[in-house]
Amino acid sequence: MSHTLTPSTQSPAARETSGRRPGSVRERQLSDFTALTAMVKEAGLMRRAYGYYWSKLIGLTLAGLALAAAFVLIGDTWWQMGTAVVLALLMTQIAFLGHDAAHRQIFVSGRWNEWVSLIVINLFAGMGLGWWNRKHNKHHAAPNKLDADPDIESGVLAFTPEGAAGRKTRLTRWLTTKQGYFFYPLLLLEGVNLHVQGIKRVVSRGEVKRRWVELGFITFRLVTYFGLVFLVLSPGKAAAFIGIQLAVFGLYMGLSFAPNHIGMPIVPPTVKIDFLRRQVLMSRNVTGGRWVDTFMGGLNFQVEHHLFPSMARPNLRKVAPVVREYCEQLGVRYTETSIAHSYRAVTTYINRVGRNGLDVWACPLAVQYRV
Repeated sequence: MSHTLTPSTQSPAARETSGRRPGSVRERQLSDFTALTAMVKEAGLMRRAYGYYWSKLIGLTLAGLALAAAFVLIGDTWWQMGTAVVLALLMTQIAFLGHDAAHRQIFVSGRWNEWVSLIVINLFAGMGLGWWNRKHNKHHAAPNKLDADPDIESGVLAFTPEGAAGRKTRLTRWLTTKQGYFFYPLLLLEGVNLHVQGIKRVVSRGEVKRRWVELGFITFRLVTYFGLVFLVLSPGKAAAFIGIQLAVFGLYMGLSFAPNHIGMPIVPPTVKIDFLRRQVLMSRNVTGGRWVDTFMGGLNFQVEHHLFPSMARPNLRKVAPVVREYCEQLGVRYTETSIAHSYRAVTTYINRVGRNGLDVWACPLAVQYRV
């Protein structure tokens, strides 16, 4: 079956589904996503990509072992700072693979996906799967919705006008007005934050699925990592190596996730939107060739990923034209831009929020769904 099926070439069954326009707005909106899902399944785009993922799993594992061997052979030299950068890039690609496994994109079996995500995220990357799953699932359920999406909660940075307005001291208010300038430098600390949050979650008192597996994997990975680095390098070089690796890892992760939703509409907590529009209107795709797919781990197709979170990564590029045309037919705004423009949009948005210059209602989406 062709992977380039479009609404204009769909089968009679799919056209019949998309042609049903029930009376109520809610029924029509449910029918919209049902018709799109039928087209995607008929095109075979929900099939697993076992060859792709097995090559990734084996290839990244071998690359990690080869890099470890090279690290030992190179020895105690400042040239190892280059090795730290390579390791950070490799760890980010491994994290992307863990993201896919956690979304059940790799295998049909949920158990297989779970164990691969535990091995990849906990053992290979040294991060916490339980913390990430809990946070990321909430984000997917309500992207950019106030009081629902943890990704827009205020912390060091304010991502919403409410967060900016809640700064209590003169210093924090002033820093918030300048936050767009230090957003990207702050990403250098995100690698440390990701590790710390995962460890905090796994040792917390709350319920954590497979707590001891996670704790064992993370402990083994961190002990062997720090042990090898300090065994091969002198203390000063070892500290610099770890610092560079974590900084580049955090920056790379941030550059991959930041364009996805920052600067897209913010939804008030009282607004209810159907699934298709909720995922499409709040997501931004990043255009480019295969290098962008590799650089961003498939997250550049954020619209399609949010609509079909269990879709195998290679199929996201194939389904994008179908989703784009379908949204155009429905009159649903489909956002895509270049990688450079996406970073400019992120910076502009964060600066506007910091200066209290953003109204959540000042966009066509919010006006349309005002209650």
